[in-house]
Amino acid sequence: MDANQLRSTFTGFFVERQHRLVPSASLIPTDRRAPLFTNAGMNQFIPYFMGDEVPPFRRATSVQKCVRVRGKHDDIDMVGRTTRHLSFFEMLGNFSFGDYFKDQAIPWAWELLTGPLGLDGDRIWITVYTDDDEAEQIWRDVVGVPHERIQRTGEDNFWEMGETGPCGPCSEIHYDRGEAFGSPGGPAQGDGERYVEIWNLVFTQYDRMADGTLEPLPRPNIDTGSGFERVLMVLEDVPSVWETGALRPIIARAEALCGRPYGEDPETDVILRVLADHARSTAFLIADGVIPSNDGRGYVLRRLIRRAVLAARRLGVESRLTPSMAEGAAEVMGDTYPALRDQLSLIQSVLDREEGGFDRTLRTGLSLLNEALDEARSGGAAALPGEVAFRLHDTHGFPIEMTEELAKESGIPVDRAAFEAAMDEQRTRAREAARTPKVADESAYRALLDADGETVFVGRRPDSYAVPARVIGILAGDKGTAEIFLDRTPFYAEGGGQVGDTGTIVTETGRAEVFDTIAPVPGLSAHRARVTGEIFVDQDALATIDAPRREAIRRNHTGTHLLQAALRAVLGDHVHQQGSSVGPDQLRFDFNHHQGPAAEELAAVAEMVNKDVIGDDEVTTTETTLADAEAAGAMANFGDKYGEVVRMVRAGPHSLELCGGTHVHALGQIGPMSIVSESSIGANTRRIFAVTGEGAIGRTLLRQRQIEDAARLLRTEPDGVIEALERLLERQREAERTLQGLRRNALEQEAAGLAAAGGDVVVARRDGLGADELRALAQAVLGRDGVRAAVLGGVSGDKVALAAATGGTPDAVALVKELGALVGGSGGGSAELAVAGGRNPSGLDEALNAARRALASQ
Repeated sequence: MDANQLRSTFTGFFVERQHRLVPSASLIPTDRRAPLFTNAGMNQFIPYFMGDEVPPFRRATSVQKCVRVRGKHDDIDMVGRTTRHLSFFEMLGNFSFGDYFKDQAIPWAWELLTGPLGLDGDRIWITVYTDDDEAEQIWRDVVGVPHERIQRTGEDNFWEMGETGPCGPCSEIHYDRGEAFGSPGGPAQGDGERYVEIWNLVFTQYDRMADGTLEPLPRPNIDTGSGFERVLMVLEDVPSVWETGALRPIIARAEALCGRPYGEDPETDVILRVLADHARSTAFLIADGVIPSNDGRGYVLRRLIRRAVLAARRLGVESRLTPSMAEGAAEVMGDTYPALRDQLSLIQSVLDREEGGFDRTLRTGLSLLNEALDEARSGGAAALPGEVAFRLHDTHGFPIEMTEELAKESGIPVDRAAFEAAMDEQRTRAREAARTPKVADESAYRALLDADGETVFVGRRPDSYAVPARVIGILAGDKGTAEIFLDRTPFYAEGGGQVGDTGTIVTETGRAEVFDTIAPVPGLSAHRARVTGEIFVDQDALATIDAPRREAIRRNHTGTHLLQAALRAVLGDHVHQQGSSVGPDQLRFDFNHHQGPAAEELAAVAEMVNKDVIGDDEVTTTETTLADAEAAGAMANFGDKYGEVVRMVRAGPHSLELCGGTHVHALGQIGPMSIVSESSIGANTRRIFAVTGEGAIGRTLLRQRQIEDAARLLRTEPDGVIEALERLLERQREAERTLQGLRRNALEQEAAGLAAAGGDVVVARRDGLGADELRALAQAVLGRDGVRAAVLGGVSGDKVALAAATGGTPDAVALVKELGALVGGSGGGSAELAVAGGRNPSGLDEALNAARRALASQ
């Protein structure tokens, strides 16, 4: 029987007995009374067991994924060193909520184990609680287990969730694997490797009062848990859980990555087992939304990752291996838990960053620890100072448990009390800093990054626009603002031309309105916000981005990719992005080109983009090496920096770029694109503004309304607007020609009048005329018979203008410059015709008198 058959056989047995098959719950429990992680099949049913909710079914069965790494059931130190201890495991279970009790639960367990699962009943041992006569009687008289294979034990066979509330005795089922695995005597006296516990039947029949008394529950419950890997080990008749089909293939991957065979060296085997176990734990935790951090669930995940990395380094493996180990776990368990495959890219990305970050601190941290251990040994110290352990934790990211493990190998314990005292002081300082933050500088950002690692961006898909997170830092800003830092965030930090997200961060005590998100240093996201109430470090938060705004940004961002591809196709391959700005309202795209594109070229660009949109191809992203991306022809964007691993975005048949921004999932989501403007912003550099989606639709509708309004004004239909405008323009041109003729006639008449009144020299004032009009009039006067020179001046508003027409004698330019000085200005032109201007109207008459004197003397 393989792993999948075991799961289906177990649950099928109880489904036949009217149990509801319930899917596995998340590893992150939702009930406030549950432990840090889901560590038993009953966790998701706590509200039913506690009587808080009425169960929708009276019987249930499940295969529950579990993690046990802290508290009473902390198995992490035993992982790899025994045949059965795991940090991640699956729990087979059946449950009754006030329906059946011991009289059915016990016989069913025996029937399933010895029937469909085919175990040898003569090798099954039973333990019951000290005074649980009822359970022993059922095992002995109803099931038929011999009295000598039923043993009574104390607290190990009594289950309780807390100091008060539901509790009760339990009965454990053990399987004897034979003399080769240990001494005889049954589970109560024998070896735990020989008598392996494979199932625990919990009989929740009491309610513990505050004074310690046990009151019988009116409707007792059944909660059972059977260790999947342990049962599989027995069924496959292998020495340990590590040789089962559930774990051996993952160990094989560890063998390949480490270049060490399994089964030749005991210490190497322990390391390979740890790598396999932690691969499952870390992959499942990340898939369920846990991100490495320095507290809570994230701390446990970070501890597991770093334990795995440290184990591999002990074998001399320097290359990163946790992402590949996660892939191995997904290959083995992906059919049963599809989230492992669906989120493998995220899982590997988180592991790769965490392993890389730990590598940077591991070398200096290990050096510090080894020096401290050498000093402790040489000085005869009883323990490694707690201050050293704290410095390793605080500066180098060593979990205290890891320091204790390494110190233990040297035979020196850690002064845990001194370590905890230093931690308490740090927490106090952090709380005070959260209440009275200081203005940030780069050192503050670097300190946050070193302490908590990179901010994990999880907001690419619409179903992750609102995510739980933990506040890891707060820094004050200007004008009542603050910068909030989270361990994980759906907020995209401004970069690659894409603007930062906006939205809200809400905790139990405060609400932050995020108006921008930036990356002050690479890898760290700062949420700039206005806070109402109070928000503190270490609080749980709900981070929610402005979804409609993000959707608009996504459309515009993918639109820039299509736009660049179209510009290159129409204008030439020399075109490259020179900068961009992608916001919710529009996109701006700068590119190199030696001249302004013609109207038909821009039309061809828009047509190509919109044809790609209509094609509705899927937008795919691939993480690959920079070399492979370049070989595939992916374009790198202006100003972006790339590491060895890059994100390659394919948008339709023409666009392949390196980009870390957010994008639509199919091109049809962009909607139409409309180019708003195109202009020059420098030598050989052009700029396009465009809109997509609702912006483009709104622009089109506005244009349509404008055409309809124009049609009404022109008294025609929208289709006839062009012809009507051409007719109107022709009438306007004809009217302008008529007006120009009338102006010429009026000018000639006025020139004739001035000449008749002035003799051979005409000097006159004509207010209300500008420089051009005075020049034309002076030239017309000079053209009359008997006139050798004309000087005209006038005031229009607060400006003075003068015009001189002399035919060359005297020099018109010299004359207007002299006159212009009298009105606060200057002039220029030719020797025959010149104009001057000034800002002193009161000097005009004096200037005209000076003109008369100058012309009279010539």
